[in-house]
Parts: sequence; C-alpha cells; structure tokens
Amino acid sequence: MKPEIIVIAGPTASGKTSLSIELAKKVGGEIISGDSMQIYKDMNIGTAKVTKEEMQGINHYLIDFLSPEKRYTVSNFKKDAEKAIEKILENGNIPIICGGTGLYIDSLIYEIEYQDMDFDKDYRDFLMEKSKTEEGLSLLYEEALRIDEKATLKISKNDKKRILRIIEIYHSTGKTKTELEILSRQKEKKYDFKVFALNMDRQLLYDRINNRVDLMLEKGLIEEVAYITKKYNELSTSGQGLGYKEIIEYLDNKITYGEMVEKIKKESRHYAKRQLTWFRKNKDIIWLNAENGIEKNIEIISSYINNVRKN
Repeated sequence: MKPEIIVIAGPTASGKTSLSIELAKKVGGEIISGDSMQIYKDMNIGTAKVTKEEMQGINHYLIDFLSPEKRYTVSNFKKDAEKAIEKILENGNIPIICGGTGLYIDSLIYEIEYQDMDFDKDYRDFLMEKSKTEEGLSLLYEEALRIDEKATLKISKNDKKRILRIIEIYHSTGKTKTELEILSRQKEKKYDFKVFALNMDRQLLYDRINNRVDLMLEKGLIEEVAYITKKYNELSTSGQGLGYKEIIEYLDNKITYGEMVEKIKKESRHYAKRQLTWFRKNKDIIWLNAENGIEKNIEIISSYINNVRKN
C-alpha cells in the first residue's frame, strides 16, 4: 500500500495555512510548503510566511531556507519535498503539502520530472530584459506558442514567469515542457495523493486579497523590500514575487504609492484567478468551500480519507 499524502491547495488568501495547521493537529501531520516564494529568507511579510506562533508546534518544511539571490527550480522542489515526505513518514506522521504554486504541486502528484537544466544566465538575462516591456512580453508569448502550443495556451499572456520557463526549458533541453511531462508521467507513482483545494465566492476572495495587501503594507512590506534589496546584491526569481516587484518600482520612483498599491492588489487578484484555473485542470481534486469554516472542512477531509481507506 502506497503512503498517503494530503495536499491542501487553492488560491492566495483562501485560508490554506490555517486549515493545514489545524488538520495536522487533528491527524498527526507535518507540513511541507508548496509555495515558490516562502522558501526565501527575509521575505516574510510579502509571502504571508507562516510564523512560529502560527505553526503551533507543527513541523514545517521548505520554508525560509534559501537566500533570495539563489535560483530554485521545480526540480529542486520535487527532490526536497520527497526528502521531507520520507522524513515525515519515518516520524510516523502524515505529510501534508500546503501551497498554491501549481507547478510545484503537479510535479509531485503527477510524478513530473523536470530535468536539472543547464542554466544559461546570459540567455535568462536576455529574456528578462526583453520581457520588461509589454511589446517584448507579447513577442515572447508568441515564441512560447511556437515552441509549445499546448503548454502556452494554458497560461495567461501576462504570465511572465511561465512564459519564460517554456522558452528556457526548450533552450536548455531541446525538448518542450509538454514532452518532458508526458515522459515523466509514465513512471509509477510513489505515493497516494489526496488532493483538496479551497475556493470561495469570487468577490469575497478578492476582498480578502485587497485587505491582505493593506495589512501587509501596515506591517512594513515596503521596509522589508527596501531591506532585502539593500542586503542582497542580486535578487533571482524572488524579485519577481507579487508585491516585491511593484514596491521595487515604487522605490525606484517609477510609480506612485497609489499606483503601487492598486497594482499589487490587481496582480494578486489576477494571480488568484490563474491559480483557480490551474487547479481546475485536475479532475481528481476535491473542492472545499472555504466559507464552510475550518472545522467543517477538516470533517470533510477526514471523512473522505476514511471512506477511501475502508474501500
């Protein structure tokens, strides 16, 4: 019988962290972050990184361990997450993956192996420079479409990170992202994943996102960004994180404070929409209404898992 792994996914600000912690307390779990930004040190407020107090004694993995100067790939995540899974299983506990980075989650539940690509910094710098303008990003989207139409049609024309990834994968491996996924999915799965995702009324979610941005700014997000840009010589993909890139623009006097706030809120709402679109592709996901409350959703998760075990 394959080890059982619980996944709590969903859009930003939907309550994944709170649910995963209460679930871990209930079932004897430990939590592995599936968030591509919470891995970075000193980036706490803008990533809504779980605090020691919020953890309530529950072990968390893949949080706050990497310098913002370092590049971290999906391949790195998959290897690190599987090590954490094995450690949790050795402890006699249930691994709970909690996060909203769809590519990270998929790499685990579908056994997708993204090869460790030969990183071409010059080529990446070229792509990053070109993507700075709306026209340049549009041209890169068209290039990605030519390289891998299937993968490109699944993402937004403004999703810079994923557009560049499609192009980089092909540049580095000679294979498309879609080809690599087909090859890797032929492997037998190591674990039995039970995947749950939170959702809620769209307007309520957007209100939560807007309020979270206001709260982050009150807590000192601008000061946090100023600190990391001064402390680290060069930010990798961390500098493209939601909130961080907009505040960097503000600190560089490229946009006003008001424009910065509205831009962060708008981009965060768009990100949540993309996350929901991504997770809806997974037909095996059990959707939970976040408005049910944590206790009710834990009952649903526990009931579902218990029924599966009986069968």
